[in-house]
Amino acid sequence: MKASETRDLINSKLRKIYNGNYNNSELTYFSNDIVERIKKSNSKKNSRRNFKLSEKTSLLICYGDSVLGTKNNKSIIEFKKFYIKFLNKYFNTVHFLPFYPSSSDSGFAVKDHYKIDPKLGNWSDIKNFSKKSFIMADLVINHASSRGLWFKNYLRNKSPGKNYFFTINKKFNSSNVVRPREHRLLKKVNIFKKNQYLWRTFSNDQIDLNFKNPKVLIRFIKIIINLINHGVNIFRLDAIAYLWKESGSKCINLRQTHEIVKILRIVCNNLNYPAIIVTETNLPEKENISYFGKNDEANWIYNFSLPPLLVHSLLFEDSRNITTWSKELPQNRIGNSYLNFIASHDGIGMRPVEGILKKNAIDKMFKRLKKNGGEFSFRKVRGKSKKVYEANITLFNAFQKTDADPKGRYHFERYLCAHAIMISFEGVPAIYFNSMFGTANDVNKYIISNNKRDLNRYKWSSERLNKLLKNKNSKQYLFYEEISNLLNIKKRNKAFHPNAFRKTLDLGPKIFAFKRISLDKKQSIICISNISSKSQKTKIPSNKKTLKELIVGTTINDNIITLDPFQTVWLSN
Repeated sequence: MKASETRDLINSKLRKIYNGNYNNSELTYFSNDIVERIKKSNSKKNSRRNFKLSEKTSLLICYGDSVLGTKNNKSIIEFKKFYIKFLNKYFNTVHFLPFYPSSSDSGFAVKDHYKIDPKLGNWSDIKNFSKKSFIMADLVINHASSRGLWFKNYLRNKSPGKNYFFTINKKFNSSNVVRPREHRLLKKVNIFKKNQYLWRTFSNDQIDLNFKNPKVLIRFIKIIINLINHGVNIFRLDAIAYLWKESGSKCINLRQTHEIVKILRIVCNNLNYPAIIVTETNLPEKENISYFGKNDEANWIYNFSLPPLLVHSLLFEDSRNITTWSKELPQNRIGNSYLNFIASHDGIGMRPVEGILKKNAIDKMFKRLKKNGGEFSFRKVRGKSKKVYEANITLFNAFQKTDADPKGRYHFERYLCAHAIMISFEGVPAIYFNSMFGTANDVNKYIISNNKRDLNRYKWSSERLNKLLKNKNSKQYLFYEEISNLLNIKKRNKAFHPNAFRKTLDLGPKIFAFKRISLDKKQSIICISNISSKSQKTKIPSNKKTLKELIVGTTINDNIITLDPFQTVWLSN
């Protein structure tokens, strides 16, 4: 796209966002500023590889200090050594959770977006890592730390930070605001000799940024370009849905937010090394999918409904809800993709299954997860009432025991079944570092911190994890070996391309099944999972007399197959 076309397109978006608050000459100044930043970035030489989506795309979610060394090595250097030794063959992309200096929330209360936390490393460590892997980084775009540079400058009326934070007065109607937490949203302060209220969507330490000031948007475009210059290919737009606020509205998913995402997509598309935009919107499914736009917003969206549906299906051995959901889930367009996951640094979000699972089914799941060692985080609904926002538990604990399997005989099989489904489903599979090794709840950390999310944020000693992975009888080795095998198979089969066609198959309430067809239509794979603790017989929905089973490597010559408890088969033509 020519610079003039890019400028006109950005200018049209800015008008939709800021019309009435800024005149045409001001908006033209802002659009020119953005285009000049794109041109300046493109003038620099860069030896990076362009990202290409394929069946080889798999993503590892981790912290910069998920692996801790005993020497003076910075955490990212220690992690790189571990990654090259154990994970490089299976993951071509690493999502490093926020690596900036932060005051709380495990990195999500950013103090300075232009620095790396010195305990983790420095920019050259990120750049060097990008030679081994594509990197996804967080753009913590909704809020910043109350102890950071910007907020200090905001209080002094000094740049950068001047007018960067969102405040309201008494006239602002916040009664309809949709909340993701249960703390008090507003804090009364006296700033610049006026009584105002600071807006705090996520915590007392995380103050929402003021995107009604276009300089905040331009600041984040600068941050994107800086990250790209240091080797980042993919951007996770953290909590993006809460970006724009209007009096009397729900202050979530507003039109202006979508226009801002479109501008960020235009910027990323017009750089010499185009970047991928991923929106993180832990919301009911229709709202989540809206961030694809018309293929002009997010490249990828998190498939937030998948984790709670998979957990529910396997805990209660009933595929009806997930089958119905899969039938109704839109096939994504070329250029878009679902980002599939079961576990992450957060809990299992419950908003995405609103309207999919009935209340009694959700309540039943909560009881079981509580028995398995789970805790729950809440969000405020109206007045004093509250609802569960997420279940805080590791996957290892979540699948440990069920009502039908109270002794946990099939714990390992349930765990692998969930990963086999997620890895083969339409989209890009993302696996949390701790899930690769069957890590259990970090109860010790939770007792000390009283932060429920810390149950699922265990930090491994590099020496200890290396030692466990050398022991073929260790739990960690068994989980690692089986999940690695699934990822290895996936990357060799074109029907597992993220955009390969998906057709949901209804084979009864104890089986979840779907068919994937490669983009060139030469390969099809039928993915069938027994989600029960009893053997199941099923007819294979295929005209082919001979199919290859990819996981075990056997040949199937019969159209009836018997599946062991929680067994998955991938049947290829």
